[in-house]
This record gives sequence, C-alpha cells and structure tokens, in this order.
Amino acid sequence: MYQLTLAEIARALADKQFSSEELSRSLLARIKQLDPQLNSFITVTEELALEQARAADARRAAGENGALLGAPIGHKDLFCTQDVLTSCASKILQGFKAPYNATVVEKLNAAGTITLGKLNMDEFAMGSANESSHYGAVKNPWDTSRVPGGSSGGSAAAVAARLLPAATGTDTGGSIRQPAALTNLTGIKPTYGRVSRWGMIAYASSLDQGGPLARTAEDCALLLQAMAGFDPKDSTSVEQPVDDYLAALAQPLSGLRIGLPKEYFGAGLDARIGEKVMAVVEELKKLGATVKEISLPNMQHAIPAYYVIAPAEASSNLSRFDGVRFGYRCENPVNLEDLYKRSRGEGFGAEVKRRIMVGTYALSAGYYDAYYLKAQKIRRLIKNDFLKAFNEVDVILGPTTPNLAWKLGEKNADPVSAYLEDIYTITANLAGIPGLSMPAGFVDGLPVGVQLLGNYFQEGRLLNVAHQYQQVSDWHKQTPKGF
Repeated sequence: MYQLTLAEIARALADKQFSSEELSRSLLARIKQLDPQLNSFITVTEELALEQARAADARRAAGENGALLGAPIGHKDLFCTQDVLTSCASKILQGFKAPYNATVVEKLNAAGTITLGKLNMDEFAMGSANESSHYGAVKNPWDTSRVPGGSSGGSAAAVAARLLPAATGTDTGGSIRQPAALTNLTGIKPTYGRVSRWGMIAYASSLDQGGPLARTAEDCALLLQAMAGFDPKDSTSVEQPVDDYLAALAQPLSGLRIGLPKEYFGAGLDARIGEKVMAVVEELKKLGATVKEISLPNMQHAIPAYYVIAPAEASSNLSRFDGVRFGYRCENPVNLEDLYKRSRGEGFGAEVKRRIMVGTYALSAGYYDAYYLKAQKIRRLIKNDFLKAFNEVDVILGPTTPNLAWKLGEKNADPVSAYLEDIYTITANLAGIPGLSMPAGFVDGLPVGVQLLGNYFQEGRLLNVAHQYQQVSDWHKQTPKGF
C-alpha cells in the first residue's frame, strides 16, 4: 500500500480494496519503524489520524467518493493545527498548541484527508538543508549522510521514503522545489496569493506560499485543487477562480513554447545536472514543444535582494515571539527587558538570529533606502524580466538546483554557500510567479530536479507539462533503497 500514489489510493478506496483506517494503520506502523533513520516527523498524530480515517470510511460508506477522501498526508510544522503542537521546529514555540486550524489544513480536512503528523523543517523555514531545526537535522532517504533540502525537508524526506503519499510544504525562496529536487519528488509553489497564508506561521509575508509535495504531477494537482482558492481571512489571498488542474493534465504539448534562460546554464551549475536538464528538453521536444534561448538579465541580483527583503520581513514577523503570550519563556526574569532578551536569546537558533539581525539592520534608520528600498527596486526589475520573457514563451525551464544534495554539516561554516543553492528558485518568489520541480534522473545515485516556471496563475500549465513528461519517463517511480 505504501507504494501507491494519491491517485491510486483514491481508486483503491473507491474499489474497496482496503479502508482508510487500514491504510493509515499501515503507514503509522511504517513511520514508527523507519522514521528514526530520517527524523522527518516532529509529531505523529496517531489518535487523530485513526479518528479521521474512521470518519472518512463512514463518509465513503454513505456514498461520498471525493478524490482525497481517506488519503493520508502530513503537514509541515508551520501550519497551525488545532490542539496539536505547532512548533516551526523552534524551541521558542515549545508547547504551543494552536487553538485553530490554518485555512490549508481546514480545506484538506474538509476534502477528507487524514493527518498522520507534523513534519520537521528548518527553524521558522530559514534554511536550505533542514539542519537548523531545534529537533535535529532531517536526513535524505537517498543517502542518509546527506541533506534532503529545506526548509520543507521533513515533508520531502517522508514522501520520498514512502512514509506518506504526499505532504504540504511552504516555499519562501525555493523551500518546496529545492527539497523536491534533492529527494526525487514533484513539488509546486503556486502563484503568490493562490493558496491562503492564514494560519501559516510567517517567515517573510510577501514571499511565503504554501503548496504540495508528492511523487507525481497528478498528485500535486489533486492536492492543489483542494488547497487553492480565495480566503477572506487572508489579505494577500487573490479572489480569482481556481482552474481545473486535473483537466489540464491531459492537454497535449504540441505548440508549447519553452524558454531556456542563458543565465541558468553558466558557471556554478554542475555540468552533470545540466546534461539531465537538456535530456528533459529533448523529450519535451518529441512531445511537440519548441525551444528558444531567453535572457533573465537581473537574475544575478536575486540572491542579494532576497537576503535583504526576507530577513527584513522576518525581523518584523518574529518580533511577536517575546516570551510573554505563548511559547518558550526564560526562567526567573528580573524585569521585562531581561524577559525579552533571554527568552529570544535562548529560544531562537543561530540561523534565525542571524536573519533577524540582518533584517533589523537593513530596516534601521539610515540604511532603509540603501538596502531595503533598493532590494525592492531590484525585485521589480526581476518581475519585469519574467513579464518580458512570457511574451515570447509559455514556460521557462532550467535546473532546480546548481548542485546535488550535499553532506550533512558540509555548509554549516559557510552559510552564504548554502544561500547560493537557491539561485534558480528565489526569482519565482520575488516575482510571485508559480514554479514546479519534477524528477529528471540521477547522478551518482542522487536525484536531479528540473524546474518549470510559468506566468501568473498558470499552475495548470506547469502541472500539464510535468504530467506529460511523467508519461514518457519513470524517474518519479524510483524508490530509495531500504525504504
């Protein structure tokens, strides 16, 4: 059962091959047995899962037949889940149980999904390796001495190891797509505003976006269909009808115009990854696509702009964690200032402190214009590059990451080298456009991902291209040894 995709689970449940409770019990046993090797879960919600599974079975017995009804998933541990620990993988949220569900959780609950647990992540989603978690690093099931990518590394590792068929993630600068690439999954970051951010604990409010991680584009379409839509509780949510993503999957690719940015294939890209990307391009050409070289000239400024904007927003968002209202509080504070300083000093990890300091500096008097304002102007130039490109092409294709999954601890002494792993993914967040990563093969036994970028609200097009490629390839069907 654990090898089944979400779409296959839906068919099997409809055919009464097994019940949701049987499937959930099987996966819970598998999590108990295998997750100690990976550390992908922070909380396993066994009682909740079995209660939801029995309810889903009752709904099916009464004649309901929704695609996600009875399907087990997990949530990245920054989606608030009622009466369940929501920690953002940080000591400062120690013991915090949200009194409500995030809109994404509520929508997926309504669709009948089963929550098997909350998944490990980089602390407050700050990282590219899932090594900054208060609960310890997550390991990549393809090679447990390596990182699974971040910040949605727990979600990616659990799905790749077949502990779950799919999971939610969030993407602020590549945090769905990069771990998808490093663990052989399909993951999509929707257009900013397509999926509600209400109840999703913020890192950088103008960049964060929730989305699904699964093994196939079809499964991502199933999940995104349930997750997407306008939410009046979220001021950044866009009031626009949701496309039929499943219907879009079957469209032929004849006439599809693919753009290859010359900036993606220069220095810094592992040549072996470049070869895998071009092999995907050749397959898409066989399916009817045409290809042309394009330019995204301001991409070179993306990393510095992102690492001003995101920390600036983080310094503001994380000011609420002060030891007063919820979460961790230092012992025996002598006054209010001591309470603030020690609660935050003891509660936040090193990477979070680094980004808060950078962001506070960038927003301070005398530096706002020099750093934050200039970064926002660069952001607009990057958006303009994409708008110009999408006048010429339908999708933009390139590598998801410049390198393969690296060894645990390898980049800890040099955070900038880890930041550079996001070079191809960050631009989509700065511009607010959708991006998808899909499996494209292996180098030395490690997965390689190809990234597709689309125009605003063109998630259906990205899922369509990925699905059509997955009909003529089987990279997405490969399973890590031992799992």
